[in-house]
Amino acid sequence: MRRTTVEPGKCGGRPCIRGQRIRVTDILELLAQGASHDEILADYAFLESEDILAAIEYAAHQADHTILQAS
Repeated sequence: MRRTTVEPGKCGGRPCIRGQRIRVTDILELLAQGASHDEILADYAFLESEDILAAIEYAAHQADHTILQAS
């Protein structure tokens, strides 16, 4: 099952979790603010633990590219 999805017209075309209206960014921001996995799962009953890990994995892949800097 693909946990991160992008659908035109849903959440502005931004990556979401399993077609739900929660963006990968929403989960990452909750984690960055100190929310635990259990707190996120309690607040968003439709999420699964694997969804949180998929959001982190998505972010890791997005951050893994070369940055060219002008000298």
